[in-house]
Amino acid sequence: MPHRRLAALAAAVVVVGAGLAVRALPPGAVAKYAGDLLYTLLVYALVVVAAPRARPSAVAAVALGVSWLVEFAQLTGVPAALSAHSTLARLVLGTTFNAPDLFWYAVGAAVGYAIQSASREMTIDRFCGES
Repeated sequence: MPHRRLAALAAAVVVVGAGLAVRALPPGAVAKYAGDLLYTLLVYALVVVAAPRARPSAVAAVALGVSWLVEFAQLTGVPAALSAHSTLARLVLGTTFNAPDLFWYAVGAAVGYAIQSASREMTIDRFCGES
């Protein structure tokens, strides 16, 4: 299992780098929704770090649930208040609810699921000697 955790940790670092690169793009739909997708991919990778034996479907469900929970929490105003005092809170919690974000979080969970499922299949094939 250590290799799966290390791979997920490396993926998390890559996703954070991609997220920072996306934030450097001019403001607009591409940057915003790519950021949403990457947010859920980061949560996905962190769930794999915490639970490397979890099935991809369970990891996707948790990552999507966490992302949606944070988005719906924005309806309360608490994330906006915390974000006013902290850049980290703004990056993690956001500030305002935006319904289209929910779709892009689902896309991020689906991408994570596809990547993890494909990598598991390659590992199984390699372990079983199939090509």
